[in-house]
Amino acid sequence: MPWKQGYTVSDETGLRDDELSWPDGARCAVQVVVDLNVASGPEGITAKDLASDAAVFGATEGLALLRAVLDRHSIRATISVPAVLARLRADSVRALAADGHEIAAGGFKGEDVSILAREEEQARLVRTTDIVAEATGTRPLGWFGLPRQGDPFAGGTVSAHTIDLLVEAGYAYFGNGLADDIPHYWVSDFATRRALLTLPYYYHFDDQWFCMFPTKGTGLENSDFPARNWRAEFAAQYKRGRHFHMVVHPQHIGWANRMQALDDFLGHLRHHPGLWVATGRQIAAHWAARHPPATHLRLAPSIWKDHPGSLS
Repeated sequence: MPWKQGYTVSDETGLRDDELSWPDGARCAVQVVVDLNVASGPEGITAKDLASDAAVFGATEGLALLRAVLDRHSIRATISVPAVLARLRADSVRALAADGHEIAAGGFKGEDVSILAREEEQARLVRTTDIVAEATGTRPLGWFGLPRQGDPFAGGTVSAHTIDLLVEAGYAYFGNGLADDIPHYWVSDFATRRALLTLPYYYHFDDQWFCMFPTKGTGLENSDFPARNWRAEFAAQYKRGRHFHMVVHPQHIGWANRMQALDDFLGHLRHHPGLWVATGRQIAAHWAARHPPATHLRLAPSIWKDHPGSLS
């Protein structure tokens, strides 16, 4: 598909299986993302969100159980943290960093940036970067715009300015893109080839879409679905030698039988040789070195033409 300004968000020609290369001859890359965002609406995290039973559980027992399971399987995850939580729960964030997990930025308060003016979005991005860096002692290199609870847009939100602002701020990657199942480049301008590395995301591998519904009741009726999807996707990606990702939330995955399902799945991974279990920062560094945009960003002028009244 030829690239079109303001339409195509990615390098439209992804890498074939035989073009992929992972460190030390690994067969498949695995990334685990932990999302600490508890926002329920487009305005981002509110006092009501923080006081909810699920948020309190997630910040305490849920997170503690999740940390223990990740440690048991020697998994170093990528933790997406909104700035407000990095400030309010700085001790927990520092402890996660001390465990060896990567701390990435999850927005200022997990809000919908598409409704912000460019100047306001930039100000919040700068403030978020500073707050996360202060909490961990390390500047974040990854930025996530993951979906919120109750978000009708499963891919999360970005604005027309987000990628440019992240490039200008020196971020190494954007954490959730729907355009490919491996890392790819989100192109913000064809003429200058301005682009940012983007890591794959798909809501079928995000626990919240299965664990928080129905909204009334426990939601346990669907608790086996994410593990089934994880196993199926991992089998396919491992066979092809590509990239497997998953997203979990302490307030959702932290309940007993759900945590057992996660524990079992991570144990299942250990039976597969040649896995490179990596953080977003590590994946971005490898991709920049092995598949840089100078040689792997494949763009072609658009053959499309706009016509009056066209929505394309």
